[in-house]
Amino acid sequence: MEQNDSFQHISLEDFIALDKNSVTLVDLREPDELLVSAIDGAVNAPFSGFPGNLDDIPTDKPVVVFCNHGTFSEEVAEILADRGYAVSSLDGGYRAYRTAAERPAAAEEKPAACQLRRDPVLVDAKGMKCPGPIVKVADYLRDKPAGTVITVEATEDAFASDIAVWCDRTGNRLDWLEKQDDIICGQITRQDPAPAAIAGELPNDKTFVVFSGDLDKTIAAFIMANGAAAMGRKVTMFFTFWGLNILRRPEKVKADKTFIERMFGFMMPRGTQKLGLSRMNMGGAGAKMIRGIMNAKGISSLEELIQSAKDHGVRIVACQMSMDIMGIHQEELIDGVELGGVSTFLGSGEQSDMSLFI
Repeated sequence: MEQNDSFQHISLEDFIALDKNSVTLVDLREPDELLVSAIDGAVNAPFSGFPGNLDDIPTDKPVVVFCNHGTFSEEVAEILADRGYAVSSLDGGYRAYRTAAERPAAAEEKPAACQLRRDPVLVDAKGMKCPGPIVKVADYLRDKPAGTVITVEATEDAFASDIAVWCDRTGNRLDWLEKQDDIICGQITRQDPAPAAIAGELPNDKTFVVFSGDLDKTIAAFIMANGAAAMGRKVTMFFTFWGLNILRRPEKVKADKTFIERMFGFMMPRGTQKLGLSRMNMGGAGAKMIRGIMNAKGISSLEELIQSAKDHGVRIVACQMSMDIMGIHQEELIDGVELGGVSTFLGSGEQSDMSLFI
């Protein structure tokens, strides 16, 4: 170890050879970074929480702190040394340690991600974008008995956080999670559904008021709705004013309308393919660019997200009052839409722990 004015540096070689039981390891990374890359036995004290989380660090043994690259750990080591800790900072941080730990296997042919730990059932979500991986896991496990074990593989970085939260909120067990060769892999054990909410416990339904008719905001709304449905939540989407255009059939529908109603219908977009962006629409070119990028990156289109929402029981409600004002008739709406008013929305909202106005 190299002595500093107030703390020590510990080299990667010395750290690897160190008896980890003789020290307290302190991981300064944020909790979501630990989901796929933790060191067993380390105390998590995120750098963002300093110095408020100093009480989480024991004083009975020497301390070794590390972050991703070794920069933040030096700052924290200096703070701890000033407070009387015998402390060292790991040179190069966790990245250097991970690289060294994987080096011996580099000379050999590396197995596919999770090959040695894979269960008979593999849910392959590689290449899928949010909310696809979570929806696929939920769809597979929905009718399976408790005790069913699956391995899931995905390539979207956000999946590491999403699957951990999904398991926690649905009562399923995340047995392990790791990352290898840019593939995030985990094992999930199906658990019995959580018991009914006890008296006084807040409900966990979700309600979305879709007021905007912008393409980007609509995509966001349906991504969240699909994600909530995948977590087993009851979801209501209440479409009002400009949001009603999302629910219009793309083809022209013959309906008995007044002159004003016909003018409204002429000026408003008919269906999802005609929606523009809230920013940089550029006369419709921006919306086409966004759709092209989504397709190139394997992200579900808005139309696919809407169909998925309906397939998974999302309740889609059109505001009757707004329809009357804007001259939209029920026969002009896509299939699967019900009509409702303010009481429908309020009733749903009272059973929800989240109501979003989009």
